[in-house]
Amino acid sequence: MPDAVAICDIVNYHAERGRMLHTHLERVYDTLRNFLVAEEDGEVLGCVAIDIAWTDLAEVRSLAVRPGLVGKGIGRALVEASIADARQLGLRRLFALTYEKGFFERCGFHVVDKDRLPSKVWSDCVLCPKRKCCDEIAMVMDLHGPAPGPSPTP
Repeated sequence: MPDAVAICDIVNYHAERGRMLHTHLERVYDTLRNFLVAEEDGEVLGCVAIDIAWTDLAEVRSLAVRPGLVGKGIGRALVEASIADARQLGLRRLFALTYEKGFFERCGFHVVDKDRLPSKVWSDCVLCPKRKCCDEIAMVMDLHGPAPGPSPTP
């Protein structure tokens, strides 16, 4: 519970810069069990949520790192923790809707046509201000392949 405000602040910092969509504290509290955080000395350095979309599919969402710490391996470590969590749950695929194509490619995701994702994925889009002109890139990772290689230590 104490991480919720920090999660919201970090996500909205990046949303204000057009890198992701805004969230609100109520939504963070509603989905808090979906979040993983990177912490050091009790301070939240970054966050990611895993939202199960279907029987074999989950979304990596709200991936964000505290300002000033981007590029230090924290985001990569959070994605790898998401992959491990998804594998433990028995999921077959992870997807992300992102503006950071290169980052997700380095993590083992590949671009797919948005139409290949089930319609349930788009339930949040009804409320999105960009719903009629969505410019996010859909990316998927098959979890049956080998785990990605080690990442740099944050």
